Amino acid sequence: MSDTTGPARPLPETIGRYGIWSIGLRSENADRRTELAEATAELEELGYGAVWLGGNSTARNAAPLIEATGRIVVATSIQSVWQQDAAETAAEFTALEAAHPGRFVLGLGVSHGPRVQQYRKPYSTMVGYLDRLDEFDRSGEGGVPAGRRVLAALGPRMLRLARDRAAGAIPYLVTPDHTAQAREILGGTTLLAPEFKVVLETDPARARAVAREYLAPYLELPNYTDNFLRLGFTDSDVTGGGSDRLIDAVFAWGEESRIRRRTRFPGPAGGAPTRP
Repeated sequence: MSDTTGPARPLPETIGRYGIWSIGLRSENADRRTELAEATAELEELGYGAVWLGGNSTARNAAPLIEATGRIVVATSIQSVWQQDAAETAAEFTALEAAHPGRFVLGLGVSHGPRVQQYRKPYSTMVGYLDRLDEFDRSGEGGVPAGRRVLAALGPRMLRLARDRAAGAIPYLVTPDHTAQAREILGGTTLLAPEFKVVLETDPARARAVAREYLAPYLELPNYTDNFLRLGFTDSDVTGGGSDRLIDAVFAWGEESRIRRRTRFPGPAGGAPTRP
């Protein structure tokens, strides 16, 4: 497939207004390569600007999907800074960029304490990781320039880092109120691609049950619960799988027209990924 996206275009323009977040498009199983490539090609035909690979994804996971398509951007959401060192990340980015300019975006995150044995000083670790990528870039050894990396930022300090040291932010498991606050911190032109969940179910009880089952494991991770508390939710909202108030803020559910209204975020294009 020929590439039609070049590296000179601003990232928000390149990835468009909507993308798809999916852990299902990330697989280490070579037998699924054709299936995943065909799914990505279909998303490209439907007009999506980007796919965001859930889980701890790397350029290696993105490469087969990029090779099978001609325009759509493939991004990691997220690659954990604890799982792969900056030198390997820079080398993989350089190789993929040489083969398919402008088609890959590196999404980086600090993951969660309960999931990472060596977890410590996540903000400082992210700063150090970005420093290393910049060192490779300045030396000509093939780093990842700021305009081609985004950060999984929730709190104000990490959002400011995303504004100052990256192309923008990719907050996961957030509400429209968080999106508005993040936009204020990032400014009007920096990429903001919040992940927003949808449930195609019109019955309130069934929709909330589906959403609650999905959300429950995330409510065991302090990064997410602390963010909800910052947004004005209470301890009772983040227990028992989440209150109706929290569910209705984090998920868009109902008929298609209602979901469309909920996912029309104001402001400039940000490539907001939705997760069906």
